[in-house]
Amino acid sequence: MQELCALTEPASGPEDEPVAALTSVHATIAGTPVLRGLDLRLQAGEVVGLIGPNGSGKSTVLTMLAGLLRPVEGTCRVLGVDIGADGAAGRAARTEIRTSITLIGHQPALYPQLELGENLRLVARLTGRDDAHAASALEAVGLAAARHRRADRCSHGMLRRADLARALLTEPRLLLLDEAHAGLDRDSVHLVQVLTEGVRARSGACVLVSHERDQLRPLVDRAVELVDGAAVPAVVATP
Repeated sequence: MQELCALTEPASGPEDEPVAALTSVHATIAGTPVLRGLDLRLQAGEVVGLIGPNGSGKSTVLTMLAGLLRPVEGTCRVLGVDIGADGAAGRAARTEIRTSITLIGHQPALYPQLELGENLRLVARLTGRDDAHAASALEAVGLAAARHRRADRCSHGMLRRADLARALLTEPRLLLLDEAHAGLDRDSVHLVQVLTEGVRARSGACVLVSHERDQLRPLVDRAVELVDGAAVPAVVATP
């Protein structure tokens, strides 16, 4: 059995510009310290697995990389932008990069009163794409026949697939997947691999959170584990 040992800092030359870099990052949630001096770099074309117990800060890392949370201390640069920058310029820069980032969290980012097709068309228009791209994304995840069904009348599995369709549609440079396999049936699990391969092809980066190392094994280049608010190397066994 061969093992892939993940380093928190991948080998790279000084000229390489990471897709994202967290350096000595501290973060608090509701006054409670969650991240404590975390260091993590994401290189172009890389898929990184992120593991750790509940409450270890995995979702906090994704939220910060998405530009939705600023570090209390340390620096977080994403797509060339300092997430912690103050003032109007900092806000404008964070707003600009968000169209290049897709976060899929525990709850689908869909309007419940809209049909699946309407949800995807809205995303398409907000990102400068036409309705045909939305239709293609729904078809790719097997939901073309359900495009007229309201989101609040869909099963959890359907909502998860619709959220993956959103990531297919937006083609992000930074893809953040929080337990992406949750709620997917056996026939839909391959969609996560389709997404990770797509971000590699775009020379972007992906962070994939999972409690199951077996699910990470065929997808990631390396893995890190959050321990006491910091990232440490993790080992993912491969056949």
